[in-house]
Amino acid sequence: MIEHNTHRKVVVIGGGYAGTVAANRLRRRTDVDIALVNPRPEFVDRIRLHQFVSGTGDVAVDYGTLLGEGIELVVDSATHIDTADRMVRLASGHALDYDYVIYAVGSTTAVPSVPGAAEFAFSVAEVESAQRLRARLEEVPRDARLTVVGGGPTGVETAAELAEQGCTVALVCGGSLLPSLSAPGRRYVARWLSRHGVSVLEGATVTEVRPDAVVFGDGAVRPSALTIWTTGFGGPQLAAESGLRTDTLGRLLTDETLTSIDDDCIVATGDAVAPSGRPLRMSSQGAGALGAPAADTVLSRIAGTEPAVVDLALIGTCISLGRRVGIRQLARKDDTAVNFYVGGRAGARIKEVTCKVGVGKIRREARKPGSLIWPKGNPRPAFAASVVTSI
Repeated sequence: MIEHNTHRKVVVIGGGYAGTVAANRLRRRTDVDIALVNPRPEFVDRIRLHQFVSGTGDVAVDYGTLLGEGIELVVDSATHIDTADRMVRLASGHALDYDYVIYAVGSTTAVPSVPGAAEFAFSVAEVESAQRLRARLEEVPRDARLTVVGGGPTGVETAAELAEQGCTVALVCGGSLLPSLSAPGRRYVARWLSRHGVSVLEGATVTEVRPDAVVFGDGAVRPSALTIWTTGFGGPQLAAESGLRTDTLGRLLTDETLTSIDDDCIVATGDAVAPSGRPLRMSSQGAGALGAPAADTVLSRIAGTEPAVVDLALIGTCISLGRRVGIRQLARKDDTAVNFYVGGRAGARIKEVTCKVGVGKIRREARKPGSLIWPKGNPRPAFAASVVTSI
């Protein structure tokens, strides 16, 4: 631990994978007062939300088991970052003054523009929406037709969980099924879904959601007792509404040290950051790893040294297909898939280990700040000014 006398105040906004890692890592210095602001009193293990919906898993983790000693958990919502007075305004009416902010608000499902989707479709992006979906699932008949919109990992995992529970599921991909996977990986997933009765509709687009049906682009109407929307992720608008520049999805624009291009006292991380205007793929894998360099940037600025540029490689994707099967798709360091995957029970075991590691590395950082390591070697591009959407 590095000992210093003058205390600095750091407010971490968001208690997900990135924010908790960052808060714990800041404890490398004993002269930093750390406040973690989160709207919920418990950590949400978001990568298990599809399990929670189907009743095969839980997502709540006690912050007391995740946060290191001395971190103040503030159960509240940040409503404004006052950069002039260096205050984080809260929904409760209180405010926290800061020397530095770590912006770790994460991501959420964007409000769908498709008519009826916001009113009648359910989301699995947040625990509150997942709770509503779980309650609704208990009300519909077991043989009712369900529709999952979105052919990405969240849509596939949700459809697979429900199919394994005996539900009749249609998966509407919009484009192709799991485009981020290799062709062999996509074929493997497609075969599993077919064997379990999931109707995979590639190239089909939902143009309207009704209480009991979905309407497709060609005018076809398909009965749907319950529609689940898993496409269109974005970021909270806190940064933009605080006068900070963001990209089109609301992610804070930063330089390669994760520092806001508008304010050296604000550092962003996780799904909420767009380094050089080109963010990494939204994922728990990237979010947890980005929490560490964000904290390191703040610690460097406190110490008066030059922060390091971010260097993080995403090297694959894990997708569960129910509780007994999964797929581990390998990728190059630039996040492009290679023609190799691990499937079956081995894939499921790798997925489960990956899920446990996501929480485990937070606890490890709490026990030993500065211990987290991550894959490196992915070069970052130059800043793209065209993505700026707010000033």
